[in-house]
Amino acid sequence: MLKKISEPLWNAYRGWDVPSRVRRLGGWLERRRQDDSGGGYDHSETVNEYYDLCNEFMQFGWNESLHFAPLRPDESLAQSIVRHQRLMIEKLQLREDMRVIDVGCGVGGPMRSVARETGCKVLCLNNNEQQLETARKRNSEQGLDHLAEYMRCNFMDMSAIEADSFDAAYAIESTCHAPDKQGAFEQIYRVLKPGALFWGQEMCMTDKYDPANARDREVKDELMLGIALDGIATYSEVNRMLEAAGFDIVEAVDRGIADESGTPWYRPMEGLEGTLQSRFRGTPLGRKAMIAGLRVGEACRFVPKGSTAVVQLMNRTADAYVAGGKSGIFSPLYCFLVRKPM
Repeated sequence: MLKKISEPLWNAYRGWDVPSRVRRLGGWLERRRQDDSGGGYDHSETVNEYYDLCNEFMQFGWNESLHFAPLRPDESLAQSIVRHQRLMIEKLQLREDMRVIDVGCGVGGPMRSVARETGCKVLCLNNNEQQLETARKRNSEQGLDHLAEYMRCNFMDMSAIEADSFDAAYAIESTCHAPDKQGAFEQIYRVLKPGALFWGQEMCMTDKYDPANARDREVKDELMLGIALDGIATYSEVNRMLEAAGFDIVEAVDRGIADESGTPWYRPMEGLEGTLQSRFRGTPLGRKAMIAGLRVGEACRFVPKGSTAVVQLMNRTADAYVAGGKSGIFSPLYCFLVRKPM
């Protein structure tokens, strides 16, 4: 297990003081709270730190498409993710002659699905250099580089992109990191052509979330801390900010609960049941085995020092995902389709 991830970790961490960076990431929420006066805290730095540290483990334990999907018991996790991406492609009505922007492209998993399925030209926009380089490399390896453009850019400031220049856009679990969600939606609105569609997938607190409930607040704080979310909006808040940005809402639904015959979205992190081929390394037992192996690997200098601490932080976040999902107060599958008016 460690052999597969050893080289990518050494390449990703590039001689960093990983334990120090993990401690810094683990304290970001407190730093932000202490900086309410509007001083030097920059949330984009926290998000970059999060992906720099967790990126390789996220791909190893989940999928190169770093997002959740509605699950079905007769599918593997990978199959459910592909089905979900195909739904997005269908809703956006993507065609070969279209130019599309992937806002926060991760390592390019969804982009490669879009390119293979439609032949669209996709701008891969990401503020994380490490992820953008991985996307570029994998697109080239899979013969899709000719359908990709690349831009390192913070989606809170897309002024380098010409207005009214894209036929469609999607943002899958990316604008949830925005310190100003309405501002992010306004940036996307500006670069879309009149009449263009935009698909988003947001992490949200559901209507069951009770801010007066101490346990609910604790789960929310754990999620914010572990996923580097500056805040977690409710469904209605997302809708309000989309409309304030100028969009017309075509549809908006929590696809984690829309199909009652499905499997809970958090099941792969909870145990082996629920999907046909759940990945052992993503389960609680698998994560414990990974932590034990990493401790040995660090002692033998097979993996960088601090790797164990990264997975421990991610394990804590996985527990918060499950707690939020089981209680019904959190969902990573609030999916919306909106249109820029003509």
